[in-house]
Amino acid sequence: MTPVVVPAYAPPVSYFSWLLQQEKIVWVKDSHYKKQTYRNRAYIYGANGRLTLTVPILHSQSKSHQKENEVLTDPYTDWQQLHWKSLQSAYRSSPFFEFYEDYLAPYYHQNCTTLYNFNLSLIREIFDLIEVDIEQEEVALDMTTQIHTENLLHAKGQMPVFTPYTQVFENKYGFLSNLSILDLLFNLGPESRNYLKEFV
Repeated sequence: MTPVVVPAYAPPVSYFSWLLQQEKIVWVKDSHYKKQTYRNRAYIYGANGRLTLTVPILHSQSKSHQKENEVLTDPYTDWQQLHWKSLQSAYRSSPFFEFYEDYLAPYYHQNCTTLYNFNLSLIREIFDLIEVDIEQEEVALDMTTQIHTENLLHAKGQMPVFTPYTQVFENKYGFLSNLSILDLLFNLGPESRNYLKEFV
C-alpha cells in the first residue's frame, strides 16, 4: 500500500523529516478537508514564544465536506502580508533569513486562491532551497490501495522532540521543538537537509 499525504502549510520539522524518508511523495488532492490541522496553520518562534500563523479559509455553504483542492483561502483578509511581517519580525536576525527571503517573499505577495496549491508550491520551493529531489505525484484518494497519513497533520497531537539547534529567541524561552520548517531553514540554512536526515 502506498502512503499518501496532504500538503500542509509551512509544515513542521516532523512532517518534512517524514517526506525525506519517501522514495516517492504521493500528494492526495481530494480527501476531505479537516479543521485544526497543519493544513492551514504553522508554528514559528516569535519574540513572545511559539506563534501560530493561520491561513483563513472560505467555508462552503453548499457542502458539508470540502475536498482538499476545493478549499479557497479568504481573499478578504491580508493574511499573506501579516504572515510575512511575522516572519520578518521573528527571523530578520537569524543567520539565513536574508539568504532565502527573495525566494519566499513572492508566496506572501502574490494572490493565491486554493490552499492546496499554495501549500504544495511552498513545499516544493523549500525542497529546492534545501536541494532535495524526490519524485512526486498528485493522485485521487482510493482508500483501498493507499494509506492516508493523517497523523502527520494533527496540529494538536503529541509534540515530537528533536535535537536542539540554535534559535533566535532561545535565550528567552529555550529550544522549541518541531516548529515550522521555516524556523529550521532560517536558522540552519543549507544544513537543514542534514538535520532532517538525522531523523530518517
